[in-house]
Amino acid sequence: MHAVEVKNLRKEFVRKDGRKRKRIAALRGITLEIARGECIAILGQNGSGKSTLVRLLSTLLIPDGGSARIFGHEITETRAVRTLVNRVSVEASFFKKMSATENLAYAARFYGLTPKETRERIPVILDRVGFPASRRTHAMENLSRGTQQKVALARALLTSPVLLLLDEPTTGLDPRSKLEVQDFIREVRAVHDTTILLCTHDLAEAEVLAERIGILDDGELLCLESADEIKDRYGVETLEEAFFAATGRTFEDEREEEEEEVDA
Repeated sequence: MHAVEVKNLRKEFVRKDGRKRKRIAALRGITLEIARGECIAILGQNGSGKSTLVRLLSTLLIPDGGSARIFGHEITETRAVRTLVNRVSVEASFFKKMSATENLAYAARFYGLTPKETRERIPVILDRVGFPASRRTHAMENLSRGTQQKVALARALLTSPVLLLLDEPTTGLDPRSKLEVQDFIREVRAVHDTTILLCTHDLAEAEVLAERIGILDDGELLCLESADEIKDRYGVETLEEAFFAATGRTFEDEREEEEEEVDA
């Protein structure tokens, strides 16, 4: 059994254009498989469909076509899938009036950790993601975006998920914290056999963490291979050159995010 099986997965959103409504294809029938314990990275600009893919696999969105299975469970089996999956994204939400420790304790109870496990794990994990001890009782609303991102990572890693979905996980982190998080991701894989889907802008991060790398452009998965195979495919020496050859754009050519929730 593969950890993740995606077949012809499609998703569209409705976008208002004056009085008219325009349907925008966020994913155009992508297919991929991820082996248990594997880490794959998906590269793509804003609007390419990365966040939509993560939200579909974490059961936050309903697909418009195709299918996806997480360890044999259809993503429509939300209860079963959510016990296997944890997600980190740049728009992570928290109880803003509560502290980092309180938010993590709440998440631990949701995932069935005992009070003893919660007390033991929270300080260890906060240390590993570089969260300052002096700010652990501060309300989340008083923390910087980068510091909040560390709490999002800690929350995801706290429960040792079977599948970890990382959507720009190191955005807003300083270089040292970024390296600490990358080391912790490796450790989670080694110790817990966690499967990881990493969506990122950071080509170097993708190359050092993932066995295979996919290039997602305008909702289409152009390839999913090792970094060396991608470079050979496009006859270039760097992953950045390969991305440009595949899409005709560099990562500096950012587009506006086109993935919008359907207007009811």
